[in-house]
Amino acid sequence: MNASLPAPSAASPAPAATFADRHIGPRSSDAGQMLEVLGYPSLERLVDLAVPASIRLDRALNLPSALSETEVLAQLRRIAGRNRTAVQMIGQGYFDTVTPPVIRRNVLESPAWYTAYTPYQPEISQGRLEALLNFQTIVQDLTALDIANASLLDEASAVAEAVLLMRRSGKNKGRTVIDADTLPQTIAVVRGRAEALGFDVEIADLSTGLPDGDINGVVLQQPGASGALRNHAAVVDAAKERGALVTVAADLLSLTLITAPGEQGADIAVGSAQRFGVPLFFGGPHAAYMAVRKGLERMLPGRLVGVSKDADGAPAYRLALQTREQHIRREKATSNICTAQALLAIVASMYAVYHGPEGLTAIARTTHQRAVELAAALAGSEAEVVHAAFFDTLLVRVPGKASQYADAAEAAGFNLRRVDADTLGISCDETTTPEHVAAVAGVFGATVEADADRAERIPADLHRTSPFMTHPVFSRHRSETAMLRYLRKLSDKDLALDRTMIPLGSCTMKLNATVEMESISWPEFASIHPYAPESQTEGWRELITDLEERLAEITGYDRVSLQPNAGSQGELAGLLAIRGYHRSRGDENRTICLIPSSAHGTNAASAVLAGMKVVVVGTAANGNIDHDDLLAKIEQHAANLSAIMITYPSTHGVFEEDVRWVCEKVHAAGGQVYIDGANLNALVGLAQPGEFGGDVSHLNLHKTFCIPHGGGGPGVGPVAVAAHLAPFLPGDANRDVTTDDAPGAESGTPVSGSMYGSAGVLPISWAYVALMGAEGLTSATAHALLAANYVASRLTEHFPVLYTGVQGLVAHECILDLRPLTAATGATAEDVAKRLIDYGFHAPTLSFPVAGTLMVEPTESEDLAELDRFVDAMIAIKGEIDRVASGESSIEESPLRQAPHTAQLLIADDWTQAYPRELAAYPLRSLRHDKYFPPVRRIDGAHGDRNLICSCPPIEAFED
Repeated sequence: MNASLPAPSAASPAPAATFADRHIGPRSSDAGQMLEVLGYPSLERLVDLAVPASIRLDRALNLPSALSETEVLAQLRRIAGRNRTAVQMIGQGYFDTVTPPVIRRNVLESPAWYTAYTPYQPEISQGRLEALLNFQTIVQDLTALDIANASLLDEASAVAEAVLLMRRSGKNKGRTVIDADTLPQTIAVVRGRAEALGFDVEIADLSTGLPDGDINGVVLQQPGASGALRNHAAVVDAAKERGALVTVAADLLSLTLITAPGEQGADIAVGSAQRFGVPLFFGGPHAAYMAVRKGLERMLPGRLVGVSKDADGAPAYRLALQTREQHIRREKATSNICTAQALLAIVASMYAVYHGPEGLTAIARTTHQRAVELAAALAGSEAEVVHAAFFDTLLVRVPGKASQYADAAEAAGFNLRRVDADTLGISCDETTTPEHVAAVAGVFGATVEADADRAERIPADLHRTSPFMTHPVFSRHRSETAMLRYLRKLSDKDLALDRTMIPLGSCTMKLNATVEMESISWPEFASIHPYAPESQTEGWRELITDLEERLAEITGYDRVSLQPNAGSQGELAGLLAIRGYHRSRGDENRTICLIPSSAHGTNAASAVLAGMKVVVVGTAANGNIDHDDLLAKIEQHAANLSAIMITYPSTHGVFEEDVRWVCEKVHAAGGQVYIDGANLNALVGLAQPGEFGGDVSHLNLHKTFCIPHGGGGPGVGPVAVAAHLAPFLPGDANRDVTTDDAPGAESGTPVSGSMYGSAGVLPISWAYVALMGAEGLTSATAHALLAANYVASRLTEHFPVLYTGVQGLVAHECILDLRPLTAATGATAEDVAKRLIDYGFHAPTLSFPVAGTLMVEPTESEDLAELDRFVDAMIAIKGEIDRVASGESSIEESPLRQAPHTAQLLIADDWTQAYPRELAAYPLRSLRHDKYFPPVRRIDGAHGDRNLICSCPPIEAFED
């Protein structure tokens, strides 16, 4: 017997509303109306017919009882109270910082920013695109390189991406050489990628020059992990002479004072923007960056914001070079990165806008001065400061006494970096005060002398002389009033979930409840260093362990790792676990990964990064996996079969009845089954991938478990595994990497620089699961199925639903097929997407997984009124298409092709369109009460790619 679902009922007085009642949009009576439209007597009956009986869970999830909002906040307060804050002087790539309150409240804690989706529809994303273009401009200016992307996931994986870029672009295919003074977690992550892809990495002290032999690329750290400042120009020149490319992992704040990587000849610069106002968050989420010299821009991983023009010739922002996206290039993609850390990049960019170049320089000088004061004080103690030149970090030698001094510092409230038995690292940042310096000096028995030598310790040949951040945007918003209005102006340009339904298929955009977001900026969560002593992180580890256990129960697996900081990284971690498992059994030949042609594009790219060879399995006419082709591919590759990657429900929005059969066939051939958990929100409480045949899945906490998209990140992509794969879950990158041995399979290859990836947003998902409980989660899934089928049912006569299950039902999303309409009228899926803007909606997913279609996912959070508003808009648009079909107007002259319509166009004296202004602006009467006007008209993407501009253009261009 299947787990029962709460049925709508009006027979008894309504109890007090639970959180689940608030999270789920349709009221009980609304659900009844929706079921009546569909022709089903109950929600339970709908679910029984939609979800194959062969995979249904026959019990309720074994989760703690649901808590109220008050109880959840009390629990989070208790858990946070188990963490102990300290003055964080560990450094190692993570620094304390001050998030200006105007940015914290109006970006990090503002739903206008955190509920926004990735700006694939640029006309309704001009605000977040401008903020990201600011970020790119800051990075380009500080690194003195030609082009930068709109953020990557973290510094360690960004360096790994740079290494792969050098290998693709370099003149030779020799080894990669990494300076020994590079951050240890970076070395660990790069070694893991190299081991999977089969290329050599050498760790060498490059202060003495390059090693002999063929070299493809060189990685340098500036300042070094030890804090040392070195002029790398000679090493860079030597590398260039030998045909190698050079990457510098650079601290952005230090670049306000020291020579930029581009000015030293580097080809690539990477690093973290964390110390630009982004809290420590126990390791993440933080925005990494990458900048490259001219000529490498078309190999740049991640997203790139560019300037183009709209239909009226006005400047407009968009994502550039989108042909590099993984769903197009698949196994030929140069990276599996499909998300970014957009929200954190926006925080960092606004931090720089607020402070301006002078303010950033002042912060850097103060930070450096604190380190100088501490070095001067320690000169009178037994502690030896190893390096004469440094920016913010001292390497201190105390033979045999490192633990003794670190313990004493911890007792006094300061965390230092424990390098080895003889050495400590001490890092200063913008929060370091003179009192902190005096207290730390006191730990070593030293005092700060007023007349001590405080001359700066930045060598003269490293002084920065070039200007940066000269664009007016970095000088216009220094007062809080100006900054507040700038943030509001940008957010008003955008459509986010706080204003409208975002019906994106494959990218769940459900409610991100305020109570779930409440705790992430509490100091007891936000101000904890990822390498803090375990005695200070008991609360974090309790929350993480508890969330891992709850996710294991939900998915039916044995173990979960929360380290992957994006869905793509969860895919990679899961595939690396499969690889490690096969290798541990001596099956090193098992490298073939079967991937259905309908799969998410990152699947193929992740398989390649895990050292596998992709073999595509065809799709049958009904959208399911083609059985004959699957059996043929299994037979052909049985001896070398590593895995199959399937998405369930499928990317076509259907529960395939034969999923157990597919799993059994692959297992019989010795392969493992990877079930992509991107669509887990259609399964929670109803079925468990770990029970119906999966060996491993990644989950998307930023979809199913309510972490908001933030304009394209943060994300969390945990990996869940059966017991036999547990030994191969991602390991801790912050381990001893001083040997030349690459991480072995049994160690678990790290995919992030910190053990728990984007830990800072985990309280959101913990709160969601705790608030909903087993019954609420199951009800949410059922209502997601109800909403999708309701929309599909109401729209199918206007836009046929392309794929359905055996009962004629869809899962949590549906694909609307516009191809016949396009063939008959010329009206495209893009025309519908752009016209929806005039109706106040973000478009559904455009042309994925089938070109010429729209994929719609309403989620459980949208109420009936909003669902009907969307359906009414789509039906009205179909009427506009019908008028084209009847010959009433041509497609070129219709509001479809001219959409979206700006206020400027509508009030112009000269109205030249072949239809009334009212039809353009108010196609439905309801829009008169709540109208969104996009700031630009349809954007010419091809123009932007032909004329690549990826930094702030002259501001006057937008003020005409």
